[in-house]
Amino acid sequence: MNEFCHGLFFWRKGKMKQKPDNLPKLQRSMTAGQMEMISLGGAIGVGLFLGSASTIKWTGPSVILAYMFVGVLLYIVMRALGEMIYINPSTGSFADYASEYVHPLAGYLAKWANIFEYVVVGMSEVVAATEYLKYWWLNANPFITGMIIIVFLVLANLASAKAYGSLEFWFAMIKVITIILMILLGFMVIFFGFGNGGHPVGFSNLWIHGGFFTGGFKGFFFSMSIIVGSYQGIELLGISAGEVADPQNAVVKSVKSVLFRILIFYVGAIFVIVTIYPWNHLSAVGSPFVSTFAKVGITAAASIINFVVLTAALSGANSGIYSSSRMLFKLAHEGDAPKIFGHLSKRVVPGAAILGISGGILIGFLINILTAIYSKSVSNMFVVVFSSSVLPGMIPWFVILLAELRFRRENQELMTSHPFKLPFYPYSNYFAFIMLIIIVVFMFINPDTRISVIVGALVLIIAALVYLIRHRNAKFKQD
Repeated sequence: MNEFCHGLFFWRKGKMKQKPDNLPKLQRSMTAGQMEMISLGGAIGVGLFLGSASTIKWTGPSVILAYMFVGVLLYIVMRALGEMIYINPSTGSFADYASEYVHPLAGYLAKWANIFEYVVVGMSEVVAATEYLKYWWLNANPFITGMIIIVFLVLANLASAKAYGSLEFWFAMIKVITIILMILLGFMVIFFGFGNGGHPVGFSNLWIHGGFFTGGFKGFFFSMSIIVGSYQGIELLGISAGEVADPQNAVVKSVKSVLFRILIFYVGAIFVIVTIYPWNHLSAVGSPFVSTFAKVGITAAASIINFVVLTAALSGANSGIYSSSRMLFKLAHEGDAPKIFGHLSKRVVPGAAILGISGGILIGFLINILTAIYSKSVSNMFVVVFSSSVLPGMIPWFVILLAELRFRRENQELMTSHPFKLPFYPYSNYFAFIMLIIIVVFMFINPDTRISVIVGALVLIIAALVYLIRHRNAKFKQD
């Protein structure tokens, strides 16, 4: 395996495109607390609140172990990223490391995959937010509410990185508080029968309805393909490292705390859901979060959860604009995107890139509005496109694992006193990489995700071909 990975890293440092020293610098105006909440907000999305039932249906109560297993893979990825950021914090960090330690094509794909993922996710979240607003304003025009949401998020991102961080901090805080309350109330139902006539629910729902592994081996891996998508976004920690004060200490603190909190929130929430309710009855329950609050007598549960998922949608779109605009900024300076996107505004944010990404989200939103009006079948295709962001969203994880292998070999002198090493290197890299490949294979096997993974693969293939053609033409011109 060592020989294989060594052969994979065929690019040599001497061939790396030299970056000019006078590139505009982003301002380090975010705090470590904002950085942590950005990572939490990016990884805790609408999927946990509304989509948890879909992962449970494939594998039953064993979905708890599926979330824990993917959490282990996430831990390996984020420790590998944190190890590299500690030595060299930079904006778009995982893509930079991919270019330097794997191959420029890997960095190129990581950046464009990130842009594609968050533009698609961003426009989907805006569409979702307009639907949530209809809960209170049934006759609200989705075009008008969507435009208001997009303008609001654009202004927040254009103001400053600190303004974005503050907004995302509160968005994430609302989600975190809701999950904590839901877990605490759930344990009161399980142990003390609170809201259940004083009769503790206990743990029998974990095995009496067909067993713990109801979907078998195949169902277990099917669920992990969706879980991987729900965890995506935590790598925002790497991108925000370029705009946080004291990045080394902030990164160490954030990686350690964020991973622990995400596992607690996800595993804790899912454990409460499958313990309180028979897993095979969840489809009739509706949103498990709403039902849990309602079970203990909170009559306004539906309104509370609707508000939370609205902020979760706004958070997803907000994170998408921030993340992908920084990637577009990097691409512009490397000659792989129009130069206009490389400009910094007076407020030291990539204003043109923010407007470009927001324009992409706006176009996607308008297309969705039109297709929903004229063709239901085309509108259903939008769901396929949204799901297709999962595979491109995994690219940062793959390149982080590969880049860290060569990073270690080329920085052995720095690693002797490094306080934040990835445990069990390099075997942990190999394990996580292979398991992610297996999850992608099961995405292709699963008829519910097959089209999505094919679309995602086509996006990556097209991006790779564009890169090869552009750089081949550039080489001919030099010759």
